[in-house]
Amino acid sequence: QVQLVESGGGLVQTGGSLRLSCAASGRTFSSYAMGWFRQAPGKERDVVAAISRSGVTRYYAEPVKDRFTISRDNAKNTVYLQMNSLKPEDTAVYYCAAGLMSALAPRWWDGMDSWGKGTLVTVSS
Repeated sequence: QVQLVESGGGLVQTGGSLRLSCAASGRTFSSYAMGWFRQAPGKERDVVAAISRSGVTRYYAEPVKDRFTISRDNAKNTVYLQMNSLKPEDTAVYYCAAGLMSALAPRWWDGMDSWGKGTLVTVSS
């Protein structure tokens, strides 16, 4: 497994932007597909986005398409989530996750087995 630490959360107004970062430990970061999830107060955890280990393939959940961008820098062992045009419904704790997989499978979220502790994003109306 890999250790993950998220950062970049905070308070932002509607329409604003934030960039989340997730730093991973270990020398095999490039072997892992990476994902972002979020959990709003009183709700279940939802899938947000994912990126294959090479960065070629990306997945976005419908609510964030065209607003969020996932990227990774394998040299820095870091995955990012650029969030634009934020809405109050984006308020949640955002979690980074990693899964050892060669390609981004259709149910990639089932393969995530390393998790960060989360970073809080609050979007004010």
